[in-house]
Amino acid sequence: MEQKHRFIPKNPDFHSRVETSFARQAAMNLIGAELVKVEPGEVEIELPFRSDLTQQHGFLHAGMVTTIVDNACGFAALSLMPPDASVLSVEFKVNLLSPAKGERFLARGKVLKPGQTITVCSGEVFSIGEGEPKLVATMLATLIMLQGRPGMVPG
Repeated sequence: MEQKHRFIPKNPDFHSRVETSFARQAAMNLIGAELVKVEPGEVEIELPFRSDLTQQHGFLHAGMVTTIVDNACGFAALSLMPPDASVLSVEFKVNLLSPAKGERFLARGKVLKPGQTITVCSGEVFSIGEGEPKLVATMLATLIMLQGRPGMVPG
């Protein structure tokens, strides 16, 4: 049974904050990932297939799959945090369920439990191409909120 959470962001401008932070990530730009959905506690990132992001068998590399779902979880957590906070991944587990082959990939991160310092998120990556989207990976992530750290740009 899927639970539908309704979270209230601590920053009323959470949407533009997530977009701005995402735009600062050179790695997302490098691989061609795009932010496609931002809601309180839920973010989606899409990555088009590119042959230069594959492993030796022609599938999207597990590192790329992990990168987009880690970011989806991180930005889902950030969407609920106060304006002066930053977020970092502390720990995650990825299950690679199927070879990542398709025209594009959709990573969805959802907050399961926001906390004062630690937030727990779930993530999924779907392969999109011919036919129905196929679940290729899942993630369970723990993220930490940082505040008042010199050198850390909020978001």
